[in-house]
Amino acid sequence: MSYREKPVLSQDEALQLHNEALVVDSQIPTITIGGLFTDNMRKRMDECFKEGMTKAEASATLSGMIPGEIQNSTDAKAQYIELWEKSGVNIASGTYAGPAAGIDAAYDSSVKRMSDAISIINSIPEKLMLVTTSDHIKEAHDTGKGGIIFDFQDTLSFGTDLNKVDFFYNLGLRVVQLTYNLRNLVGDGCTEIHKSGLSYFGRELVNKLNEKNMIVDVSHCSEQVGWDAMDISSSPVVVTHSTSAAIVKHDRGKGDKFARAIADNGGFFGVVVIPGFIQETPTATLDDWALHIEHLVDVMGIDHVCIGTDKLGPGPGTETLFEYPKEMPGMRPGHFNWSGFREEHRVNDNGLGLPYPQYDDYKTIGYEQFTDWPNLTLKLAERGFNEEELRKILGLNYSRVFKEVIG
Repeated sequence: MSYREKPVLSQDEALQLHNEALVVDSQIPTITIGGLFTDNMRKRMDECFKEGMTKAEASATLSGMIPGEIQNSTDAKAQYIELWEKSGVNIASGTYAGPAAGIDAAYDSSVKRMSDAISIINSIPEKLMLVTTSDHIKEAHDTGKGGIIFDFQDTLSFGTDLNKVDFFYNLGLRVVQLTYNLRNLVGDGCTEIHKSGLSYFGRELVNKLNEKNMIVDVSHCSEQVGWDAMDISSSPVVVTHSTSAAIVKHDRGKGDKFARAIADNGGFFGVVVIPGFIQETPTATLDDWALHIEHLVDVMGIDHVCIGTDKLGPGPGTETLFEYPKEMPGMRPGHFNWSGFREEHRVNDNGLGLPYPQYDDYKTIGYEQFTDWPNLTLKLAERGFNEEELRKILGLNYSRVFKEVIG
């Protein structure tokens, strides 16, 4: 059953709205580290395969090529600009810390990724900009530039030193997810065996993020970490990318009580388009995705729901635009899967090198990659959301919280 019995907007009107409105993707992890795949990168991928690299290793190698490709090739620059223009997205939050690098390399990996992203932005100043304030969001929208927000999806890069929060803030970091799926020094993730809450160190980190006017994200965290964060945080806590556990049961989903508390505390909830998260069967549809949006609007109110696709390229997971040889292994034998995704989570992500090929064919009909973003607006309009509601979901809800917390 749709949000309303009949659409309020025609598809042409909805597309025009998409092109005019502020559109924010609250989580598109690989926007600068996987949004390009040139002929040179294809050749390097072949070499990576011949050298015996895993998908995770090849992903890091090719990601490192993107700044140079954009700087030295007008075709590469045009391809990357086209990715943004076809999506109609004004603001994208990209990820610069996660589980893939591991504990030892986390800090260096984040510095390298952020440095590369700044190089990309500086190479196309007429089309891209770094977003560190709410004024930047308005500027990006007004000038037609793509605005990139730096976020972390884990806190390993801080190590045990809270002063590193200041360092990364000065590099442009504004949104911090306290954990990924497994336990870290801050607390437990949503796929950990025993899902406890924030540690003492975690509580100090939340206080530090509040002090720096940075957004606290609990998308991958255990719900108890989320409850603890809301209890002590002086600013709204957010979920940049998740699903409704009431619609589809999944460790990455959040319950209604938790979602309502996020809203009551002034935060927002971004909904992903990852097929195995929004539906249990191999083929998900945008109607399946819309059910999560509609349910959360009912639970939280129209002012607290947004879209965090968590997906850039084709495939069952977050992905990049890289095309891996089918025979390329995901990770080294004996390598522990620090992503925390297990077989029951219905996802196989090449960027993380996950070893679950049975999920390779999982897909969301209507959303294969970032350039399909307009289909999300069209689907919500088809299901009855009006212009005011769409503008809130597409970007105004995110920008309101960003301004309140970051300024």
